[in-house]
Amino acid sequence: MKLKIGIFDSGIGGFTILNSLLKTRKDVEVVYLADTKRNPYGDKRFKEIRHIAKEICTFFEDKNLDALLIACNTTNACALDILENNLKVPCFDLINSVSEIVNKNIIGVFATQATVKSSYYKNAISSKKENLKIIQQECPEFVPEIEKENLNFNKLDYLSDLYLKPLLNKKIEELILGCSHYPLIYDFLRKKIDPNIRIIDPSKALMKKFNESFAIPKTDRYESLSYENIQFFVTSDKDVFAKKVKFWLEVHKEIRLVNLRSNV
Repeated sequence: MKLKIGIFDSGIGGFTILNSLLKTRKDVEVVYLADTKRNPYGDKRFKEIRHIAKEICTFFEDKNLDALLIACNTTNACALDILENNLKVPCFDLINSVSEIVNKNIIGVFATQATVKSSYYKNAISSKKENLKIIQQECPEFVPEIEKENLNFNKLDYLSDLYLKPLLNKKIEELILGCSHYPLIYDFLRKKIDPNIRIIDPSKALMKKFNESFAIPKTDRYESLSYENIQFFVTSDKDVFAKKVKFWLEVHKEIRLVNLRSNV
């Protein structure tokens, strides 16, 4: 019997969590929700993000989930309590998961404006270890660029340099990719910094916690990646999202259009 897992993000960032999940196990079926109509979340107000979280709960409440994987760092930072209290299923989040695997003293965090403003990463990491220096860097233009149908590699190269410079000047020893979109451009970042600086993808820490809670059947190990049991839902532009699924995941999938908005 397969586990039914919910994953949500404002767009394609959740692909990093989806792939981490599917590389680990095949005993799952996934409902993937992308709130493309309101992408990106990172420049939104705290109150608005919390309202969106309630709408996300409404979408998932009749899906009979066994667990929710929170692929959006911004929602994680601003509305984790809403997701946990309303869905009544185990919720695995990126920020608290990654805070447990930090092992250096000078930590850089790439994140959205809303995530940085919340200081959730800073507080979560500091609660696990003393005498840390945590430098947060807002990266407002990354998500809009990564979400484009045709990537502008020159622009991404420029932005990578721009956002890395303040952190490298502070001699960071580890860099946390504090938005699920950012691991999609891992290669851009890796080639720009010293190989001794560890780049941390929080999706791997999240999957470690998930697999500790839901044991992997022995027969599922080392199987090839398959998107057969994945359903994709978006709030706008389903044809555009289908192209992004083809580009990033190399599969053709049906994309279903839903409306999350409620009256306020």
